[in-house]
Order: sequence, then C-alpha cells, then structure tokens
Amino acid sequence: MSAAPLLQVRDLGVTFRTGDRVTVASTEVSFDLAAGEVLAVVGESGSGKSVSALALTRLLPPAPACEVVGTIQLAGRTLTGLSEAELAKVRGKEIAYIFQEPGTSLNPVYTIGFQIGEAIALHRPEVADRRAAVLTALRDVHIDDPARVADSYPHELSGGMQQRAMIAMALACDPKILVADEPTTALDVTIQKEIMDLLARLRRERGMSILLITHNFGIVANFADHVQVMRKGRIVEQGPTARVMGAPTHDYTKGLIACIPRLGQRRHRLTTLKDELKVS
Repeated sequence: MSAAPLLQVRDLGVTFRTGDRVTVASTEVSFDLAAGEVLAVVGESGSGKSVSALALTRLLPPAPACEVVGTIQLAGRTLTGLSEAELAKVRGKEIAYIFQEPGTSLNPVYTIGFQIGEAIALHRPEVADRRAAVLTALRDVHIDDPARVADSYPHELSGGMQQRAMIAMALACDPKILVADEPTTALDVTIQKEIMDLLARLRRERGMSILLITHNFGIVANFADHVQVMRKGRIVEQGPTARVMGAPTHDYTKGLIACIPRLGQRRHRLTTLKDELKVS
C-alpha cells in the first residue's frame, strides 16, 4: 500500500473579478505531490501555473476580487477554509516560495540578514541566537562569506547571490514543500545551472518536496520526477517526466518539447495564446 501524498490538490480553480469582467485563471487542477518528490508544472505565460501555486496558501487578493475553489490537503490537513491567521503559520513554515525576480521579492530597505531573521523569529521562536541561525542558513546555500551577505542590502548583491539569499530565507524554517516559481529565468545560463544544482542538493539532504514552475522543458528533464503541462488554465497532460518527454500524447506538449533548442536543428516556434487571440 503506497503512502498518502504529502500534498493533495483536487479541482482547484481560481477566478478573478474586476467590475463586470470575470477571468478564469485556472480550473479543475488536480495533482498529488509525494514527500521528497519534484513535480514540475510547465506551460507558457498565462497558462495558470503561478496562480495555482499561489492559491495553495491563498497568496492572492481576497474575495470578491479573487475566488478560489477546490480542496487542498497538506499531510492530511485541509487548508481550504483556514483563517488568515492559520494560513500565516503554514506559509514559510510548511510551504515556502521562491520567485523569479529576487530583486523585487526582497525588501530593498532591510539587510538580507534582517529579512531572514524575521522569518526565523516568526516560525522558529525557540531559536535563541538568531544571528547564528541566519549565518547557518546562508552557508547552507553555499555562500562563502555569510556575514558579509547578511549585512548587505539586496541592491549590493548580484542576481545570482540575491537568488541564493531568497533560497536561504525560504529554507531557514525547514519547510516540507518549496514552491520554486521560475527560479532561474532572470539569471544567465551558468548561474541557472548553479541554482538548479543547489536545489537538487538541498532536496536530497532535506528530503524536501519541490513544486517547480517553469516554461523550460530542458530544466524539467534533468530535475523533475513528474511533470504536468498546463494550457489555458487546465492540465492537458501529466505523468512521469521520462514518459511525458519520451512519448507525449497532447499536441501542446509535443509543441513545447519541440521548442527545446538542439544543435544542428532549426528552432521550432510554438503557437502561443497570443497568436490564437490575434487570429480570433
């Protein structure tokens, strides 16, 4: 008998309302995430990937501007319907996030050490020496001079170092699940590999689950156990990464895979949602 999934999502849907305008961002999204597993969510911009991930802990505008439906269970506990105060204890402690633009996610008026220390104070109040915990968190993400980085402001660090600091902040409270939303998009290729290697190592060492949101099937092939493909707010295909990449069944998945750059081959252009809107 297989163990129950760490995260179970059923029929998740997100709808935004602005005046008389109604936008369905995602609908009927269902998936499981096992302990220690990496699940990649792939699709172009506007497919509903990020909105669905933010809905897990209701990091979205309150009703009536945004309506979230469906069932979300974390380790057998139903998150749907929890109060804001109860969800605040889940965010960071059990489900943590890193985003594609650390420069805008980090607060520019506080040092890196202060911001990591705030997360520790909120979710690990038993820690007596907060400064030591901050330095340990920075060392864990392979920052060689943690004291200097802790005392730096975000603008004083490179993009790659900012992203490492964001990962350190996200993992400082030892979450069960890390949601990595396009964590390498704003970085050059060399730093991208360093960040993905770092996440892979941290996953192995901590037994942590990762929900990876990306448009890059090249990253998925080397990192994810399972993949789900989203288009127009719906999952159009999902399964083990090797199966989906080796024998995709949906035309959209085939198109995404065909767009992966290969030496000696002409680049394939995917028909995007914007293209379809122009035609209609």
